[in-house]
Amino acid sequence: MFSDHLQATLSALLFLALTGVEPPTAKACGGFFCSAQAPVNQAAERIIFAKNVDDTVTAIVQIQYSGPAEQFAWVLPVPGVPDVSVSSDLAFQRLQTASNPQYIATQVVEGECREGSFPAPESDSGVTLNGGLDSTSGPDVDVLASGTVGPYDFVVIRPDSSFSELGDVAVDWLTTEGYDVVPAGGDPDDIARLLGSYLEGGMNLLAFRLSKGNAVGTIRPIRITYETDEPMIPIRPTAVAADDDMGVLVWVLGEHRAVPVNYRTLVLNEALIDWRLSGANYNQVVIAAANEAGGQGFVTERAGASQDYDGVLVLPEELDPWDYVTENVDSLSARDVANRAIQSLQNWDGFSDVAERFLPGVTGASGTFVCSRCSSLDDDDYDKQAFVDALNDEVVDPMRETQELLLSRPYVTRLYTTLSADEMDVDPLFNFNPDLGDASNMHSATWVIECNPFIFASEAPSRFELEDGRVVRVDAGEPWPFVAGTKGSPPANSLVMQLSTSGNGAVIEDNRAEIDRALDRLGSGGCSATPATSSVGWLAVGLLSIVLVGRRRSAR
Repeated sequence: MFSDHLQATLSALLFLALTGVEPPTAKACGGFFCSAQAPVNQAAERIIFAKNVDDTVTAIVQIQYSGPAEQFAWVLPVPGVPDVSVSSDLAFQRLQTASNPQYIATQVVEGECREGSFPAPESDSGVTLNGGLDSTSGPDVDVLASGTVGPYDFVVIRPDSSFSELGDVAVDWLTTEGYDVVPAGGDPDDIARLLGSYLEGGMNLLAFRLSKGNAVGTIRPIRITYETDEPMIPIRPTAVAADDDMGVLVWVLGEHRAVPVNYRTLVLNEALIDWRLSGANYNQVVIAAANEAGGQGFVTERAGASQDYDGVLVLPEELDPWDYVTENVDSLSARDVANRAIQSLQNWDGFSDVAERFLPGVTGASGTFVCSRCSSLDDDDYDKQAFVDALNDEVVDPMRETQELLLSRPYVTRLYTTLSADEMDVDPLFNFNPDLGDASNMHSATWVIECNPFIFASEAPSRFELEDGRVVRVDAGEPWPFVAGTKGSPPANSLVMQLSTSGNGAVIEDNRAEIDRALDRLGSGGCSATPATSSVGWLAVGLLSIVLVGRRRSAR
């Protein structure tokens, strides 16, 4: 179904994107081959994969990094010599916000409570949780390509095929060139074998590091495009060292809804969701659900037409003023160009770095932007045309291109799971199923306050009527009755499905009856439940965006 070539490529991408460490103990610096003395902290993994109409695959990988800039290095196996460019963290942020799961409970008062004001919303209600290399070919290694994109220098290398241990040659070369690919406590032979397995399969190695003068704050997603004859998109995460329950968020772009063909599809038990706090415990529920599936399952968080994202990443009100500057730069003053650029693009990835290169009086690049002379610039102070060209190349185009990529395929599927190192032994392969319908990221429930004249509203019992007909009751002042993944709580999966490239899939595990029994024991009842006399404290309902924040944390 899938070429070994393409599988190895995307395996490598997620090998790099899906492994992480946390100071002070160095494991493998995540997918980064970084300094053994200066381990990095990798906080989140977000990936976009698209099968393009011209038989190429585009992968955009965003990884958060902290550590000394001079030790940053990133190495991944690739087929051939790919096109390399940078993308935008802002694009990922907007894409995630637009597709985040939302759990909204509509409040209804049933009966009449004793007169008195409802208590003020608790403080956490509505809280947002949300997410130039100077290298040359030597006798041992061929440098197939090199260049600079954004804040990075990169090379594509391949050891001479006459060597029997290609991985050892690659590790030696990378180390000599300043890439400390062996983490503290790591085994150089393990790294060599890992890289060697890709090199022996015909792959090359693409290596990045920050250009001189760039700081950690300039880290940006990498976008690569390469040729393949295969119509589908496989992804294989390979763990060198990963912390427990690391979140992996993937958008797959294609003709139809994407499904994990060799992983399970998880349908969450929404009785575990804390609806009073708009799903603040969502990530805990996903962790429990993925663990129940042995780490081999994805939740489909949203699936629908790509046109739903039109104008989401790049807003017309942002670009229209900037397009005017681009088209009229000759007639605008140097001061006007600078100030319009600041107004339109100040918060976009790469803007501070470009401004620092061109505009006098700029401080706070890669951080808070300050231009002390922008109000008094004249045409002799900087090259305004070169400034505009650089902003388009390094700041605006990456956003436009990500938006265009998102709309280039008819359908977008967002999938999420959490994985621990020992669960990363099966490559998750994604394919497309034209028989499946859309999946909404909007979830709703009715929050009924059961009043009577003898109690204040803050003391009244409540029930949450879910979309599947189930009812959950919570006593006043009590926490949500279930804690996902703990003893005594019902399963986190309502259904565990195995989907394929056609049909509605097979039910592997059906926990609905067990969930109903747990609700009956609680006094809530299953799908046929009627109101009972439990109580719940009055909390305000706020919309909560769920964000992926990486390892060992309970919310993204």
